[in-house]
Amino acid sequence: MALIMKYIDSINRYMDSHSDSRTKDWPMMSSPFPTLAVCLTYVYLVKVLGPRLMENRKPLHLQNTLVMYNAIQVVFSAWLFYECLMGGWWGSYSFRCQPVDYTDSATSRRMVHACWWYYFSKFTEFMDTIFFVLRKKTSQVTTLHVIHHGCMPMSVWFGVKFTPGGHSTFFGLLNTFVHIVMYTYYMFSAMGPQYQKYLWWKKYLTTLQMVQFILIMVHAFQLLFIDCNYPKAFVWWIGMHAVMFFFLFNEFYKAAYKSRMMKKNGALANGHAKPNGYCKSINAHDDLAMPQPTEAEVATATPLSKANGSTTPLTNGHANGLANGYKQLANGSTAHKGANGGLATNGYAAKLLDDASQDLKQRKTPK
Repeated sequence: MALIMKYIDSINRYMDSHSDSRTKDWPMMSSPFPTLAVCLTYVYLVKVLGPRLMENRKPLHLQNTLVMYNAIQVVFSAWLFYECLMGGWWGSYSFRCQPVDYTDSATSRRMVHACWWYYFSKFTEFMDTIFFVLRKKTSQVTTLHVIHHGCMPMSVWFGVKFTPGGHSTFFGLLNTFVHIVMYTYYMFSAMGPQYQKYLWWKKYLTTLQMVQFILIMVHAFQLLFIDCNYPKAFVWWIGMHAVMFFFLFNEFYKAAYKSRMMKKNGALANGHAKPNGYCKSINAHDDLAMPQPTEAEVATATPLSKANGSTTPLTNGHANGLANGYKQLANGSTAHKGANGGLATNGYAAKLLDDASQDLKQRKTPK
């Protein structure tokens, strides 16, 4: 134990001797271990403890909370974006090569403060996942989601500790802009179905994030080919983070969008339609924008038997027309022939079919 503490102390001394003196005494900046502890606690909370605590509880309805949270994130991201611009990227910084300004000028101080608040914002984004857990949207707590949120505070910590300003802050500039767009979408999505018509640009969100990572890669790795007074270690640090997140988001894009389009086309070809427009949400909180059935509607819904034996209560009434593969019965109810040859009917339709069958048998019976 004494050997471990000695090793940790030597790491802290090395970091203090090479770190930026302006951020040395700021909150969470003395050592990387507090940040690491918070990140590991986050992973344990959202992957193990949270789902376990919510297992036998009803999901929380947090619509108003989500609207407020996302609105705050929009304002916070917009302020950080503005501070990054005013701290250097609006004119004084070079996109080609920008060393860190270690002076005590007003502009450099402004960028240093913006870097620390950007680091702090990574902790506030943990709430994205916590809300998923509280609403029992465990399918949303994907490996991509947890890696992305769990790694970012630790990654940004090193930047604030050693290079608060300069070339690597381009990452924060782009990321805060993307978050303005992203949290704006989440906010409107959480406000209800009446705002769905304004969210046509949803499908471009993941593309925007991948474009962000490509720009960060190009901007960072260009320093490997030119002479610039900026630490090469941080060039690799930022660039490889962008590479990792690009491929993770690319895999997510192909899995979530491409396969969904294939399933949609297959469903249309088979004559099946989704009830009520429900679909699995792939973004934070956008499922709130779909019409939610009340308990009374669910209780009185007609169960529709499927080929696999499962049932789903439908709240949109009976389907209309032969075009959807449904057969209109005499009492206005419907019967749908499934893939296994069975008929999906309500009680009245079943009685009519039994009566018709008996009548046919009587007619065929020789007198």
